Amino acid sequence: MTRTISRRMANLAQSEIRAMTQACASAKGLNMAQGVCDTPVPPIVLQAAERAIKDGYNVYTRFDGLPELRQAIAGKLAGYNGIKADPEKEIVVSAGATGAFHCACEALLNPGDEVILFEPYYQYHISAVLAVEAVPVIITMSTPGWTYIQTQLEQAITPKTKAILVNSPGNPSGKVWTQMELEAIAELACRHDLFVFTDEIYEYFLYDGRRHVSMATLPGMAERTITIGGYSKTFSVTGWRIGYCVAAEPWAQAIGAMNDLLYVCAPAPLQLAVAAGINELTAEFYRDLARSYQAKRDQFCGALVKAGLRPSIPEGAYYVLADVSALPGSTGKDRALYLLDKTGVAGVPGEAFFSGSAGAGFIRFSYAKTDEDLDVACQRLQRLHR
Repeated sequence: MTRTISRRMANLAQSEIRAMTQACASAKGLNMAQGVCDTPVPPIVLQAAERAIKDGYNVYTRFDGLPELRQAIAGKLAGYNGIKADPEKEIVVSAGATGAFHCACEALLNPGDEVILFEPYYQYHISAVLAVEAVPVIITMSTPGWTYIQTQLEQAITPKTKAILVNSPGNPSGKVWTQMELEAIAELACRHDLFVFTDEIYEYFLYDGRRHVSMATLPGMAERTITIGGYSKTFSVTGWRIGYCVAAEPWAQAIGAMNDLLYVCAPAPLQLAVAAGINELTAEFYRDLARSYQAKRDQFCGALVKAGLRPSIPEGAYYVLADVSALPGSTGKDRALYLLDKTGVAGVPGEAFFSGSAGAGFIRFSYAKTDEDLDVACQRLQRLHR
C-alpha cells in the first residue's frame, strides 16, 4: 500500500486568509486580511483571566465547559437573543465558534449529506462541511444587499439535503439577515425537516440601528437550529478560542461527545474570564462596541471609495468586500498581491468566498484594527493614485 494523505484532504487547502497573512508578514505590510481583532480587550476580562490562573483553574473542565460559563451564556441567550436553553443539557462550550461548528458537522452530518450555504460564504464553513465528506450546495447572492432568489433555494433542496447554514451578521458580506428572510428559511426547514446551522458570532456588530434576530426564536425552530456563537470577536480575544453551540438536548449531547473527542475542553481559566465579561460588562459596552465599529466602517469604506475600490457597505460584522476589478491582474490573488505591493495593505482574494469567477473582482478587508492602524491603512490606500 502506498502511503498517502487521506482522501478528505484532497478538497482542502490552506485558507487564503492564512496565505495572505503570511504574504503580508513577508512584505512587512498592514494585515487587513485576517480578522485578528487587535483592538483592546476589556479590562474586566483580562483581570478575570489572571485571577482564574492564579486560583488554580488550570486543569480539564467538563467536556461541555465550566458551569459558570454555561450559566452565563444561558443568561445572555435569554436576555439578548430570546433563546431559552438549559445550561446543563443544551449548551456546549468549544474551542472557538469554528470548533463548535466543526463538532456540529461531525456529530450531525453523514458523508454525502448536502448542506446549503449562501455565497459569498466564509471559507471555513465550506472546509468544515468538506472535512466530514458532506456536500456544499451554493446559493448565489448578489449586490446590492446580498439578496438571493427564493425559487433557486427551493429548487436546491433534494432528498439528500440535511441542513441550511445562515451566517448573520455575515462574513465576508456584512449582511444582516432580516426577520422576514429568516422566516422564509425557517418555513423551508420545517417543511423539509432540515437542520439550520446559524453562525451568530458577530451578533453585537450591528450598524445603522439594525437588530439581531436568532433563528432559534422563530416558531418550530428551537428543536432544529444549531446556534453557534462565541466571544473571540466581542471581547477581542480571538486567540483564546472560546466558542459555544446551543441546540436541543439530543443534538447538544452528540455535539458535546464530539467536542470531548476532538478538543477535550476549551481553555479552563479563559472560560472563567469570558464568563466574567458576560456577567459584568453592561449594555453600554455593547452599544459602544457597535458605535465604534460603525465609525471604523465609515472611515475605511470612505477611504476605499477615494481609492477607486467601490465597497459593498456592510450592515454588520467587521469585514467589507471591495470591487477591485479595475486593478491589474486576472484573478483576485493577482489583484490582492498587486495591492499589497503598491500600498502595503493586505486583503483576502475574493475567490476564498465565491465558488465561481465572481470572486476575482473582490477583495475582503477586515477593519477590526486599532484607530492608529486604521488611519495608516486609509492613508496607504491613496498610494493607488500615485
